[in-house]
Amino acid sequence: MDLKQFLDEKAAQYNRPEFIAIDPVSIPHLFRKKQDVEIAGFFAATLAWGLRKTIISKCKELMNYMGWSPHEFVLNATEREMLPLLNFKHRTFNSTDLTYFIEWFRWFYKENNSLEDAFARFITPEDETVEKALIGFHQLFFSLPESPVRTQKHIATPARNSSCKRLNMYLRWMVRHDKNGVDFGIWKKIKPHQLIIPVDVHVERVARSLKLIDSSARQVNWHTALSLTEKLKQLDAKDPVKYDFALFGMGVMEDFGREE
Repeated sequence: MDLKQFLDEKAAQYNRPEFIAIDPVSIPHLFRKKQDVEIAGFFAATLAWGLRKTIISKCKELMNYMGWSPHEFVLNATEREMLPLLNFKHRTFNSTDLTYFIEWFRWFYKENNSLEDAFARFITPEDETVEKALIGFHQLFFSLPESPVRTQKHIATPARNSSCKRLNMYLRWMVRHDKNGVDFGIWKKIKPHQLIIPVDVHVERVARSLKLIDSSARQVNWHTALSLTEKLKQLDAKDPVKYDFALFGMGVMEDFGREE
């Protein structure tokens, strides 16, 4: 079996509705309104580090604070309704970060219908990747005068050579579309072939084992993510990031590539 056939089969194995419940993508799947999906998904991706059960639990806690209507909350929450958010914390993400996120969402959604425009305005169909979209989004997100310096560590950018794992995962959720129903595919201005694979520790380990990441690349950064995506484009030029299901699934479910 060649590599493409192997990874196609693995992607199909894990790109299934059964995958949703045990993954942070389950959080935006709790909603139907487009803006609720966007905001819940953004928070789920931002908070996606640590144990998946804990991530999902903390995201549900946050959605509960927001009355299970995140779009309505960010637009109209009063100071009194914001007070309970001071109790929220997940690892290094605290109430200062959360308050700014909500302030920024309020500012953005008062003038825009979809969060897609915060990314898509920075790229054209001719761009090969979402690199400019991520750089532009980072600048836009921290453009408000009250933006805390500490919060910048929660939004990555290729300009700092970050792999942008969480943002790339978020874009996968919003942009990719297939019949399997895990990814939403509600954004159309960014195309699947422009996406970059989110490289977490599981994806990295499996990709290294399959020789998809050069052994000389000691640290995972933006260039690592670009290089891995280019190799996956050789297997599927239109939808390279579908192989995230294969690499991540093998890493988590099968412990593939782990040294004894």
